[in-house]
Amino acid sequence: MASESVPSFRAHYRATEISAHYTGWGHFALTSTVCLGTVAFALTRLTAPTAIEWLTVPATFLLANLVEYWGHRGPMHHRTGPKKVYERHTLQHHRFFTHESMAYEGSRDFKMVLFPPVLLGFFLGAIAAPIGALLFVLATPNIAWLYVATAMGYFLTYEWLHFAYHLPASSPLARLPGLAFLRRHHTLHHDPAQMGKANFNITFPVADLLFGTRR
Repeated sequence: MASESVPSFRAHYRATEISAHYTGWGHFALTSTVCLGTVAFALTRLTAPTAIEWLTVPATFLLANLVEYWGHRGPMHHRTGPKKVYERHTLQHHRFFTHESMAYEGSRDFKMVLFPPVLLGFFLGAIAAPIGALLFVLATPNIAWLYVATAMGYFLTYEWLHFAYHLPASSPLARLPGLAFLRRHHTLHHDPAQMGKANFNITFPVADLLFGTRR
């Protein structure tokens, strides 16, 4: 990684990569509204789900946690996947935020925290919806809707928690006991010496514990 200072990299990124029309709070609102709306719609489709069908929720949670882990540990930190994914995460996000400079400095910096809207559309249209449709046909409608609700809820949890990790340390949210633990977990991952080795879960370190990468 280049030795360019965080302030210099941030100034360059803001000048070259963030459009004058970008609105950070609009980005946050779009992600939250689409995810919450999808979850709410899916839950209204449920019809007296059975105990077995409710098991879709923890099963989807565990699957999402594993996908988050391997996606982060793999293509986001290695040049083995899409080039843009590696560049945005390792070469940009990890230079914009280091373990010594974790907080954003204004709402325009949200672009370097939240997933681009196109990835939200990809996740909803190319992953959640097709798998949900398959479950609708092969399993039951309740399982399909519970899968969609949990998957989109997990995506939003990822976004909200990651956003919280990059809040200024003075924020009251940053000092909440559970969130403080997760912030420390993610901050260690942003240490350049550790980022390719440890703490790959962004939400809850379940897979990190399973695979021995929790520090």
